[in-house]
Amino acid sequence: MLEEKEKIINTKNVFLTSLISGGMAGTFVDSALFPLDTLKTRLQSEKGFLKSGGFKGLYNGIGPVLIGAAPTAALFFMTYDSVKAMLQPRISEKYHSFIHMGAASLAELVACLVRVPVEVKKQRKQALILEKGKLGIRMLYRGYWSTVLRDMPFSLLQFPIWEYFKKIWARYSNREIKPTESALCGAIAGGISAAATTPLDVAKTRIMLSSSTACASELRIFHMLQVVYKEHGMRGLFAGIVPRVTWIIIGGFIFFGVYEHSMVIAKLIFPTRTISYEDHRQ
Repeated sequence: MLEEKEKIINTKNVFLTSLISGGMAGTFVDSALFPLDTLKTRLQSEKGFLKSGGFKGLYNGIGPVLIGAAPTAALFFMTYDSVKAMLQPRISEKYHSFIHMGAASLAELVACLVRVPVEVKKQRKQALILEKGKLGIRMLYRGYWSTVLRDMPFSLLQFPIWEYFKKIWARYSNREIKPTESALCGAIAGGISAAATTPLDVAKTRIMLSSSTACASELRIFHMLQVVYKEHGMRGLFAGIVPRVTWIIIGGFIFFGVYEHSMVIAKLIFPTRTISYEDHRQ
C-alpha cells in the first residue's frame, strides 16, 4: 500500500465528476429556492421591499438563473475539487484546512466570471428595474469585485467548516460519511457563513441595483457599507438575513445532498484512481 505522501489522484476524472455533480446541484437548488432569493433581494433594495415588488412576481428573473446556475456551480466545483485532488496528497493533513480555503477562494474567482452577469440580470428583474436597452459588458460585470468580496469570505468560512464537520462525523461514526450526513454538515456550515457575510451581500445587492449612471466611487463595497449604515444602522447592514440564512440552510442541504449523490453516480461512470508519483512521472 502506498504511503499517503506517495499518492496522487488522477485529476481528469475528478474534473469530470465535479462538472456533472456541480452542474446538477446548482440548477436544482437555484430554481427550487428562487422565491426566497427574490424576497431577500427586495428586502435589500434601496427602493424598499414593497416598491421592489413585495410578494408579487417571485419568479421574476428566473430565466438567467436557469441558464447560468449549472455552469456557475460546475466551474466552482471543478476548480475546488481539482485543487484539493492535486494538493492534499502532497501536504500534511494538519494543513488541509488551508488547502480548502485556498481552493474555495480560487473557485470563487473562476465561478464569478459566470455568476456576476447572471446575478446582475436576475436581481434587476427581481427588483422590477426596467431596462431601456441591452446591458453592456461593463454593466453586466458591475459588482464583480463586490461579489467576489462577498462570496470569497463566505466560501472561506463554509468549505473549511463543511470539511471539518464531515471529518468529525466520520471519525465519531467510525465509517465513511453518507451523502445525507454530508448535506447536513453543508447546511449548518452555510447557515453560519451566510449570517456572518450578510452585510457584504447587502452591499453587493445595492451595487448591482444602482443606477447605470452611478459613478465608480459610489460602487465601491466599503463606500456602500458606509451609506447603508448611515441610512439604516446595523439593521440595514443585516437586511434580508432571515431569508438569506433560510435560503442557504435549505439550499445547502439540497445542494450538498444532490452534489454528493451525483458524485456517487458520476464516479461510477468516471472512476477516480490513485497512482504513485513514480507512475505519474512516467
